Amino acid sequence: MGIAEYHGPRSQMIRCIDHPTMLKEGAGWGAMAGMSAIQLAPAGFSGASAITIEEALEYWRDLGPRWLILDQYFKPYPVCRWAQAPIEGVLALACANEVSATDVERIEVDSFHEAIRLAMSDPTSTEEAQYSTSFPCALALARGRITSQDLASDNLGDPDLRRLSLGLVMREADHANANFPQKRLARVALVLREGQRLEGAWVTPRWDHDTPATDAELVTKFHDLADPVLGHDRATAIRDAISDLETRSAMDLLELLSDAP
Repeated sequence: MGIAEYHGPRSQMIRCIDHPTMLKEGAGWGAMAGMSAIQLAPAGFSGASAITIEEALEYWRDLGPRWLILDQYFKPYPVCRWAQAPIEGVLALACANEVSATDVERIEVDSFHEAIRLAMSDPTSTEEAQYSTSFPCALALARGRITSQDLASDNLGDPDLRRLSLGLVMREADHANANFPQKRLARVALVLREGQRLEGAWVTPRWDHDTPATDAELVTKFHDLADPVLGHDRATAIRDAISDLETRSAMDLLELLSDAP
């Protein structure tokens, strides 16, 4: 039996037998709980009084005007959050110096402890590739992008991608550790076949809460992911319903989301 370990935050460790399985964050459950509460409330369901409501009103004074979803990050690439900054570093260096994957002998990444633990250099499944730092960096250098299609299992054996992924060097850096978890920092170097070494600055992930994505960028990402599964027309209907929630019933959106493709 094969045993795989997911090395997430220091306080968490999941050991799986036979088929490696990654533990993912459950951020989506908050949205599901909120929608469930909306549907249950008209039927008379209520929750227990909370201390935070009764004795800490300052946390609720901006309920309605302030939307915490706008204070969250979004991921431009369909891989682990901790791999986003290394990807940005690779793309920035390659673009600034006009180098291609064939020019590069190896990629080097300095980052924080948790990111280093995601050094899955030879993934055998899409899930392992998503929770890797090495393979997405190789993809970014070789293709200038990372899409969900790029992470499909039939790309994992690509010899050029495997060369870059297997050769990637990751190092733990005190500077990145000191800034984690408030910031997810990474610094990238590209060592060229001719011996030249290109070094980048410390970078953070794109689309962070203080450098948010534009509405157009989020819509583009939504369609990139949704259209292949739902079709462009249905994905557009869902997008329009979300954009017009202030005047439309939430049930309209629920019906669109629950209909079979």
